[in-house]
Amino acid sequence: MLNDSAIWKSLNAPARLSLIAGPCVIESEKLCLSVAESLKKTCDKLGIFYVFKASFDKANRTSGKSFRGPGIEAGLQTLAQVRKKIGVPVLTDVHTEPQVAAAAEVCDVLQIPAFLCRQTDLIDAAARTGKIVNLKKGQFLSPKEMGQVVDKARAVGAKKILVTERGTTFGYNNLVADMRSIPIMRGFGFPVIFDATHSVQLPGGGGDKSSGQREFAPVLARCAIAAGANGIFIETHPRPEEALSDGPNMIPLAQMPRLLEGLLKIWRAAR
Repeated sequence: MLNDSAIWKSLNAPARLSLIAGPCVIESEKLCLSVAESLKKTCDKLGIFYVFKASFDKANRTSGKSFRGPGIEAGLQTLAQVRKKIGVPVLTDVHTEPQVAAAAEVCDVLQIPAFLCRQTDLIDAAARTGKIVNLKKGQFLSPKEMGQVVDKARAVGAKKILVTERGTTFGYNNLVADMRSIPIMRGFGFPVIFDATHSVQLPGGGGDKSSGQREFAPVLARCAIAAGANGIFIETHPRPEEALSDGPNMIPLAQMPRLLEGLLKIWRAAR
């Protein structure tokens, strides 16, 4: 397993594409291990740097009745097993300051959710761990405004920061991905990741849940790579129609090898 410095060096490498991917939420340890193993095999073959992603708690579900995840204790145990057995770095999102310390004991990357990107105390807590921090751009912010979020993290000593684009609110139940955000946010001096699957989400579009248009995720991912994104964030599942969260957005796991092969060709051509 790579240490923090080696992981950051790989994520920050200008000549290597990075992938952050996994199921939206931890449904079971078996699922997480299976997805991580499949993606690692593909990424190793293609020379893509891979970080596994899954959430132990989806605190922002549309309905209070929706599945949120196994909780922090069981969820972190699962992420620890993925890290140990598959040998890949792991990322998860944190929602409160108390969660930060626990997650930092297990995870290589701490993610600040888009809807919490202006929570100063949460950003401070994550930055002070010394871990890599992934700051997701709020759907309600312009790319330029994310500079203030980055500055909050830097002010308490953060030096290993990722900035992730995930679409901007565009009327009711819709998002739009503005590719200008990628060069704008790269101007902050840190790697920019493009979240292809959340960018095609239709928030609240399913009434008591979000809907989505997964068919457009590969299109946006290709555009983002051409626009200069350092890496791609994709949620994937063996059977998205059975997923317990964000199924309409997720890419079927079986389609990931072909998608990544195509993205890598664009990466090479654009550079």
